[in-house]
Amino acid sequence: MCGIAGFTTLKSRNVPSDQLVRRMADTLRPRGPDGDGYFVDENIALGHRRLSIIDVAGGAQPIATADGRFQFIYNGELYNYVELREDLESRGVKFTTHSDTEVLLYALAEFGVDGLQRCAGMFAFALWDRQEKSLLLARDRVGIKPLYYAARDGDIVFASEMKAILQHPAVERRMDLLSVSKYLTYGYVPAPHTIFEGVHKLEAGEWLKFSAAGLHKEKYWDIPLADNPLSDSNVDEQAMELRALLRDSVRTHLRSDVPVGVFLSGGVDSSAIVALAAKQVSTKLHTFSIGFEEASYDESSYARQVAKMYATEHHHEVLSSKRAVEMLPGVMKILDEPFGDASILPTYLLSQFTAKHVKVVLGGDGGDELFAGYPSFQAHKITEKLSFLPTSWRDALVRWARRLPVSHGYASLEFLLQQFFKGAGISPEIRFFLWMGPFSNEQKRGVLSPHVQQALLRSNPYEDVLNLVKQSGLVSDFERILYLCTKLYLGEGVLQKVDRASMANSLEVRVPLLDHGVVEFAARLPNVYKLHGFKTKYILKRAMRGLLPDNIIHRRKAGFMIPLATWLKNDLRELVEDTCSTDRLQRDGIFNPVSVRKLIDDHFAGQRDYRKVIWTIVAFQLWRQNYCP
Repeated sequence: MCGIAGFTTLKSRNVPSDQLVRRMADTLRPRGPDGDGYFVDENIALGHRRLSIIDVAGGAQPIATADGRFQFIYNGELYNYVELREDLESRGVKFTTHSDTEVLLYALAEFGVDGLQRCAGMFAFALWDRQEKSLLLARDRVGIKPLYYAARDGDIVFASEMKAILQHPAVERRMDLLSVSKYLTYGYVPAPHTIFEGVHKLEAGEWLKFSAAGLHKEKYWDIPLADNPLSDSNVDEQAMELRALLRDSVRTHLRSDVPVGVFLSGGVDSSAIVALAAKQVSTKLHTFSIGFEEASYDESSYARQVAKMYATEHHHEVLSSKRAVEMLPGVMKILDEPFGDASILPTYLLSQFTAKHVKVVLGGDGGDELFAGYPSFQAHKITEKLSFLPTSWRDALVRWARRLPVSHGYASLEFLLQQFFKGAGISPEIRFFLWMGPFSNEQKRGVLSPHVQQALLRSNPYEDVLNLVKQSGLVSDFERILYLCTKLYLGEGVLQKVDRASMANSLEVRVPLLDHGVVEFAARLPNVYKLHGFKTKYILKRAMRGLLPDNIIHRRKAGFMIPLATWLKNDLRELVEDTCSTDRLQRDGIFNPVSVRKLIDDHFAGQRDYRKVIWTIVAFQLWRQNYCP
């Protein structure tokens, strides 16, 4: 796992390339503390920071083909590199290292972009063709690894993170107001957009080729789509096939020349990874979890139960509100785009203390998106069943929900109903993101300044949802929501959080549930195998029968949530007051100070639970302080 950065100098020949690419790569040092490497000629500058995982002694980058035509830098892991290497050797390729990097390089040299179809892994890479004077950039199928780029004046700049891109003098920090609106809508800025004008994210499953002739992008993979898919096998047969797929995915994800551990929350996803990994390692498996002082948020007893069952070496730490306040400035500095998911805090702490023991860890991300694990999928079904109610009845339910007493415990009834009714009368796809995101449309209009509202008058923050719906061609509401949840919420939110928190601590996180074979299998399953009545992740839970105890398989989903509502009123109160002061908001010009003050006062007084919206504003303000002073 590594960090990559670089730029072409096809037109801008006067750029001090060697110094600049080193400065760009230096911002990525936490992604690769074990070494660095550079390639610079008259047309290209490539920089690499290395976290040594495979072929520790011989896997340095950049790496070139034997004839010197291709230069290659790479961030990621190729899990099928052993099998792919054998295939390439049978075609006459001679390898000089034992690294997966060299295997991917020669797969591309041998097959071109079609070589991507042969690769199983997570990656973002840059391949320079000295003969054609062209640069190929690509990102893995699901978007586990990030890649930013900016085309400027006949050249292109790219990097694993925005902070490296911003070192280049051609890249300006002009905030994109539509991206601000998208951030408030989703809690993140979805690809291909970024918070800055002219800087883009390469989308998952996409490659980009750049040369003097211009820029060309193509999608090489997407989730295979079908409306209301059917199966020739019953659910138990499919569950056993899923178990076999997951076992094989875990086996290849365990490939490493350094020790590998597992994140263990005690939920069914991470517990499944532990169950499958513990049977495939020769030494004692190390597992890692985070707990909270507030009982309604703490899952540590379930994690300990699974750890004991599989005799792992279990490591556990507690994130208190005091510790969160101490960590917060450092955590927010790693986020070079605004990011509104407060679970970045426990994810960072988990990564920080895990990195003291191992360099590589397996995580359970992906199960909720592939197998309909979020309560929002249940809420969608409830909404369908309530669609016959007259509008006046729905309005009465909304008024009743607003009169419920406010509770700041985990998943309180008042908070859940508040989220649920945000989506009343909206199309299913947009309603889903209203449930998952921080702001309702009404709230967002209220908190933005008149100037920003005017600038956004004819824009649509949901254009990404609508474009993906059109791209999918799906008719089924449920299938569209599953697809969108994986593409946006997982790909642009969850995976971005895990990448930034882990790589800031020089820790590689691998996600076996997101092996593309597992994703493709899940996409072909009937909906009823995912959400069976109101039972979420139905087939995954059946696949784990006999490997995990019933109370782990069937317990209520908790999620990686923190006691944010209470923390905002207490230990984080001073931070809220500082970042959201009237003077500061007026000076910045993005938010309406009066509306924001009203939200804060109502939350502090216990009249409403505005945890998500307040944190989203605070996170934006902290990002702006760090990256747009």
